[in-house]
Amino acid sequence: MHTKTIAELSRELHSGSISSVELTRHFLSRIRQHGDTLNAVITVTEEQALEEARAADERMAAGKAGVLTGIPLLHKDLFCTRGVRTSCGSRMLDNFIAPYDATVVERMRSAGMVMLGKANMDEFAMGSSNENSYYGLVRNPWEIDHIPGGSSGGSAAAVAARLAPVATGTDTGGSIRQPASMCGITGLKPTYGRVSRWGMIAFASSLDQGGPLATSAEDCAFLLGAMAGFDPRDSTCIDQPVPDYVTGLDADLSGLRIGLPKEYFEEGLDPGVASAIEEAIAVFKDLGAEFREITLPNAHLSVPAYYVVAPAECSSNLSRFDGVRFGHRCTDPKDLVDLYERSRGEGFGDEVKRRIMIGTYALSSGYYDAYYLKAQKVRRLISEDYRRAFESVDLILGPTSPTPAFRIGEKVDDPVSMYLSDTYTIAVNLAGLPGMSIPAGFVGGLPAGLQIVGNYFDEARMLNAAHRFQQVTDWHSRIPRNFA
Repeated sequence: MHTKTIAELSRELHSGSISSVELTRHFLSRIRQHGDTLNAVITVTEEQALEEARAADERMAAGKAGVLTGIPLLHKDLFCTRGVRTSCGSRMLDNFIAPYDATVVERMRSAGMVMLGKANMDEFAMGSSNENSYYGLVRNPWEIDHIPGGSSGGSAAAVAARLAPVATGTDTGGSIRQPASMCGITGLKPTYGRVSRWGMIAFASSLDQGGPLATSAEDCAFLLGAMAGFDPRDSTCIDQPVPDYVTGLDADLSGLRIGLPKEYFEEGLDPGVASAIEEAIAVFKDLGAEFREITLPNAHLSVPAYYVVAPAECSSNLSRFDGVRFGHRCTDPKDLVDLYERSRGEGFGDEVKRRIMIGTYALSSGYYDAYYLKAQKVRRLISEDYRRAFESVDLILGPTSPTPAFRIGEKVDDPVSMYLSDTYTIAVNLAGLPGMSIPAGFVGGLPAGLQIVGNYFDEARMLNAAHRFQQVTDWHSRIPRNFA
């Protein structure tokens, strides 16, 4: 059952050949079997999952079921889930039981989906390797001595190992697409404002966006259709109709104009990844797409701009975690200052502290104009590069990550090198555009991802291109040998 897509599982559920309870038990069993190996799941909600599965079966019997009814999933552990611990991968929130559901969780529940549990992640979504979690690192199912990518590494590793058919993730600078690439699955970051951030614990409010991780573009289309839509509780959520992403998946690609940014194929790109992307380009040409070289002249500024803007917003957002209202509190504080200092010192990990310090510095008196304001100006230049590019192309294509997954511990002591693993994804977040990663081959036994970037609210076109590619390739259907 774990090798099947959402569409296949949905057909079997509707036909009665399997029940949601049977399906849920199967995936819970796989989590138990492989949980210690990967450490991809922080919290397993077995009792709740079986209760939701029984409700889904009743809904099915009453003829009130949709495509997603009875399908199990995992939520990244920064989506608030009523009555269930929401830790954000941090000691700071180790004891936090959310009193309400995030909008994304609420909508998945309304669709009849079954929550298996909460996926591991880099602490407060800060990281590119999933080595920064309070609950321990996550391992890549293709090679367990390698990282799965981050910060949605738990979600990506779980889907790649078929511990769940689909999972939710968030993407601030590549945190859906980069782990999807490194784990050989499909991950989609929607246009900023397409999916509600209400109930999603914030890292950088102008960059964070929730989205789906699945084995295929078709499965992402089903999930995004349920996730997306206006939410009056989120002031950044845009009131725009949500199309049927599944209907247009099979559309012909003839005449589709795809741009290849020359900056993506220069120094720093692993030769094996470059070869996989070249082969993918050839597939798209066979499908009728037309290619042209474009330029994104300010792309090289995306990483430094991001690492001013994101830490600045993180320093503001994380100021609420002070040991007073909720979260970790130190024992026997001497006074209020001691309470703040020790609660935060004990509750936050090294990478979170690093980013808080960078952000606080960038926003401090005398440095705001020199750093934060300048980074925002660069952000505007990057957005303008994309605007000009989309005047002549429909989609932009390139590598998701410059290298395949690296070994665990390889970059822990070199944060700058770690940050550069997101060099192709960050600009998309700074511009607020949609982007996705799909499997495009292997380099030394590890997956390589192809990134597809669309214009604002053009997720349907991205999904169509990805689906057509996956109809004639099998990279997305391959399963790590020890998890088949």
